[in-house]
Amino acid sequence: MFSVKNDGRPMMDEVITNFENRLGTLRTGRASAAILFGVNVDYYGSPTPLEQISTISVVEGRQLAIKPFDPSSMKDIEHALNESGLNLPTQNDGSLIRINVPQLTEETRKDVSKSVGTYAEEAKVQVRNIRRDLNDEVKKMDDVSEDQERSLLDEVQKLTDEFIKKIDEISKDKVKEIMTI
Repeated sequence: MFSVKNDGRPMMDEVITNFENRLGTLRTGRASAAILFGVNVDYYGSPTPLEQISTISVVEGRQLAIKPFDPSSMKDIEHALNESGLNLPTQNDGSLIRINVPQLTEETRKDVSKSVGTYAEEAKVQVRNIRRDLNDEVKKMDDVSEDQERSLLDEVQKLTDEFIKKIDEISKDKVKEIMTI
């Protein structure tokens, strides 16, 4: 039997998880290993996530230190960081790559906050697409009365509203974090 909680909730939870991961990649003025999430290094001919070929640590709150497991990959890592679009200065001292995370200016904070809104809207669209798919599934069911169908559709809508609200709360908290100096 179809269940909104069993069928829809896990899919929407995954949207929230992906949304939070994307928000983690945004700079907030403090160093965080999460801003390097999604940086792929050309490692022996195949794109490999940076976190799989090195350790990433935060030093003194404003600096990231990247220590590759394989020292011969230093140049590849440095190249990937410079090409990543993060626009953060890298320093290679032979055994470590250091990245200084500068303070954000007011203008940069506003730009990053706009990215939060963009990511939030994309997550909401994904939740609404899941709602549409669940509604289609409910409407295809032959063994339910009109009242049961209406009840299931209401349940889908309540679940959707719950996750949209969750996305809005996460966004609001992230914008507050970014705008705090």
